[in-house]
Amino acid sequence: MSSRASPKVVVLMGGPSAERDVSLSTGRECAAALREAGFEVIEADAGPELASRLAAEAPDVVFNALHGRWGEDGCVQGMLEWLRIPYTHSGVLASSLAMDKQRSKAAFEAAGLPVVQSVIASAEDVRAKHVLEPPYVVKPNNEGSSVGIYLVQDGANGPPQLAADMPDQVMVETFAPGRELTTTVMGDRALTITDILTDGWYDYDAKYKPGGSRHVLPADLPAEITEACLDYALRAHRALGCRGVSRTDFRWDESCGLDGLIILEVNTQPGMTPTSLVPEQAAHVGISFPDLCRWMVEDASCER
Repeated sequence: MSSRASPKVVVLMGGPSAERDVSLSTGRECAAALREAGFEVIEADAGPELASRLAAEAPDVVFNALHGRWGEDGCVQGMLEWLRIPYTHSGVLASSLAMDKQRSKAAFEAAGLPVVQSVIASAEDVRAKHVLEPPYVVKPNNEGSSVGIYLVQDGANGPPQLAADMPDQVMVETFAPGRELTTTVMGDRALTITDILTDGWYDYDAKYKPGGSRHVLPADLPAEITEACLDYALRAHRALGCRGVSRTDFRWDESCGLDGLIILEVNTQPGMTPTSLVPEQAAHVGISFPDLCRWMVEDASCER
């Protein structure tokens, strides 16, 4: 970071992904927090001229508040490495691995972490027949924030009628029943666990609309499950090579004890909106939102 009195931070937000609106909200919140923390902040909507704009602005750090494809899958990270601008969150490889659900699950399995059965299938096949025995979930292999998810219930009459804009290849995953749990990792520390309560499926609206879900923090869990969530989240973070902040999502079937705990995915660019889980968990362990954002900027680097 440069020696200028007020380090300049460009907050990348928006972009072209399906999660653009959430990214804009994340970016605005983080920009405000960084200003409060004493940084000079420029907000930048990531578009085709991004590289030339960053070259002109010459920031000390880029705070990556992008979500979804292009911003979370290693693409923008590669550009920042080329420009030699230090940036927050995970690097090229970890970002691309985490965004590819099937490859990240392979990394988890290699690290001895629990996942459920899944296959990659063509959307055409998934519309024509049950690729797995119901209940199962269909989702894009490389989107986040519950974008484009279909739950096929046990006893369903037929396969799901996927929307026309679904990718040609999708992930079909055995449905994991139980409670929705999540854990933030900050550097080399797993913070705490949130139990996410919803009236239905934990979909995009439940994640981001006010009142869409209720967060129990810290989660009321047996000690064995608490310890496993914290351990698994840190091991998953390391298995992918993540840096900075990540968030690991779990399902836990209480009736199966520890055997009922499985990892769903790791988010390398977790949301930082007013309803988001990471700022809540940081606050619970005594880290204010401006201090969290400051830590992320101070942790920034190239070659991540």
